[in-house]
Amino acid sequence: MTETTNFLAIDLGASGGRVMLGRWDGERFQLEELHRFVNGPVAVMGRLHWDHLRLWAEIKKGFAAYAAKYDTPPAGIGVDTWGVDYGLLDQSDQLLGNPYHYRDAATDGMMEAAFDRVPRETIYQSTGIQFMQINTLYQLLARKLAADPQLDMAQTLLMTP
Repeated sequence: MTETTNFLAIDLGASGGRVMLGRWDGERFQLEELHRFVNGPVAVMGRLHWDHLRLWAEIKKGFAAYAAKYDTPPAGIGVDTWGVDYGLLDQSDQLLGNPYHYRDAATDGMMEAAFDRVPRETIYQSTGIQFMQINTLYQLLARKLAADPQLDMAQTLLMTP
């Protein structure tokens, strides 16, 4: 008899998240939802942020649900998110604040501001992605133009996977 291998998947979306268990017995792959939760932006001083601390607490609830059922660690953990947001870490790898939400108004007009500095074609050749104001490039440009002090304090930009 083949031993079953367990995997965890963390799926974070703009409005919700879940922690899923995948079980492979050598012939079949089965999925089971371990924990589901609501996600969304939080407004702080007129800016939209992700509540990463709460998201981490919800992910840990999914881990706890797994640990309550199984006494062996999962063989792997995968994470999937919306992908354009990021956190800034200081020299001690500490998060400098809750990351901004991709729908924060700070990116309004940033695509045009970027195109004033770098031709569209050059941006596309470098990134290969479609032009959307939510993209990381325009978020970073908004912070740079606003002289955001976190940019100077940051040692690492950590993408939301």
